[in-house]
Amino acid sequence: MAVDHYENFPVASILLPASLREPVAAIYGFARSADDFADEGDIPPQQRSALLAGYQAELDAIERGEPTRHPVFLRLRPVIARYELPLQLFRDLLDAFMQDVSKDRYRDFGELMDYCRRSADPVGRLLLHLFGHATEQNLSRSDAICSALQLINHWQDVGIDAAKGGAGRIYLPQDEMARFGVDEGDILRHPAGTPPGTGFRALLQFQVGRARALMLRGAPLGWDLPGRIGLEIRAIVAGGLRILDKIEGAGHDVFNHRPLLQTADWPLILWHSLVRPLDTNP
Repeated sequence: MAVDHYENFPVASILLPASLREPVAAIYGFARSADDFADEGDIPPQQRSALLAGYQAELDAIERGEPTRHPVFLRLRPVIARYELPLQLFRDLLDAFMQDVSKDRYRDFGELMDYCRRSADPVGRLLLHLFGHATEQNLSRSDAICSALQLINHWQDVGIDAAKGGAGRIYLPQDEMARFGVDEGDILRHPAGTPPGTGFRALLQFQVGRARALMLRGAPLGWDLPGRIGLEIRAIVAGGLRILDKIEGAGHDVFNHRPLLQTADWPLILWHSLVRPLDTNP
């Protein structure tokens, strides 16, 4: 498992209770397809926006009690009704994907976190509503985990994102790039096989540390949720932290060493999912 867009959250996982696998898969189908509309393939921005607007229209139809036509929503609508899932969370996701069509730079970390709030946090919130554990504390910890996963996705894919579209996409905050002496051209035109400069490595080290702190802030959620649901969350947290370890192990050179989870990583992830760290709050 890479920490790669909506592969971050459980998709009909064997760790989940069987009754929840289809609802989770329906939410995944919505999120993954909408995300692909936003930034996959070579279709023009106007068409991307039109596809996302079509999804927005389907949500409007559900809200008004009108018929659903799109296959994704024919599958999703019964899940929304049965579990009383808030439509605003789906709207937030679409709003973030629509932003991806037109926005490819972020001024500061606050602006980036606002994007994460809409592009990642709704997924965890939807799952908590699905699981029946959407308390205020659980939602806050879920937000921390989901935002951390989104940031990890950005940091492992700096080189891949820079190659997208005509101007490339850079999620690294511009003010922090300036603070570490990293020019946009250093990212967009990084030569293949050439290690990044010290400024970029220091910048990514800073981002990795912040993502790890955010993930650890949310990690107690996995120990608070019961049974296989909690185990699933703990495995996701352990996988995200493992990717950060791999970024550090590669000297923060994500241009030439994109970190991925391999078969050999799973015993370690399982261990961290089963054994509670001594420094984790009860």
